[in-house]
Amino acid sequence: MNQCVIFSRADRLYRKGEKCMEFHSFGHPSAPVLLLIHGTLTPWQIWKTQIAHFSRSYHVIAAALDAHTEEENSEFRSIEQQAEKIAAHLDSQCIRQVDTVCGISLGGVIAYHFWKASGIPVHHLILDGAPLVRIPRIAEVCMIWNYRRILRASRQRDPRTLAAFKRDFLPEQYLESYLKIADRMSDDSICALLRSVCRYELTADMPSGTRVLFLHGTKGNEMISAKAAKRLRQHLPELEILCCEGRAHCEIAVYRPEKWLEIVENWMHQA
Repeated sequence: MNQCVIFSRADRLYRKGEKCMEFHSFGHPSAPVLLLIHGTLTPWQIWKTQIAHFSRSYHVIAAALDAHTEEENSEFRSIEQQAEKIAAHLDSQCIRQVDTVCGISLGGVIAYHFWKASGIPVHHLILDGAPLVRIPRIAEVCMIWNYRRILRASRQRDPRTLAAFKRDFLPEQYLESYLKIADRMSDDSICALLRSVCRYELTADMPSGTRVLFLHGTKGNEMISAKAAKRLRQHLPELEILCCEGRAHCEIAVYRPEKWLEIVENWMHQA
């Protein structure tokens, strides 16, 4: 698109008896739709670089998942519910197909479920570090304990916790948004979120006609993502897997977004 009217809009989807889910829109409203879904304890603004790039030629929609809203309290119930809310929002905007869906970590699982269950055609699906395999119960218990500890320490503004967070999880520029999320996130939400992730497992019933890219690293808990990629390829032989050697969970998407864009753009234009 040579001429592009750039706009920004924040919408909230309300359902009877439920709190809001937020959606932030950028780019030209008549352009192909590109959907971005963030991960656990991550603000939607983590996509800032990707939004600036893609909004030149796409109608970019960045979801702010339940329990990750900065101005209103909301509760995370399940991956399935998040995918349903995203589909409902697209339907409310009369969006009948999506060119590209990108999800990192938790957002990758939601993106996968949206693709599988919503009935909305998706042309490109990009999963980064999506843990699409069931995680052992003991690991689930440990994760819940650890995340609850991190949230408590974050609410108390513990310097050591925040320093580790900036080093290993989010760049400092997003810390203020993260702390607003941490202050509002309930223990019920983080427990429901982690249980939903740990107990989710991909199935063989997947739509056809979608190009799928799975990115994962090799450090830390990326063995889970690597296992998920291999499992997904068993059901989707045409799946393209990119292993980022020496990189941690979603590290390139979060800390090196320009490199992530280069990888993703090259893949999208190979077709």
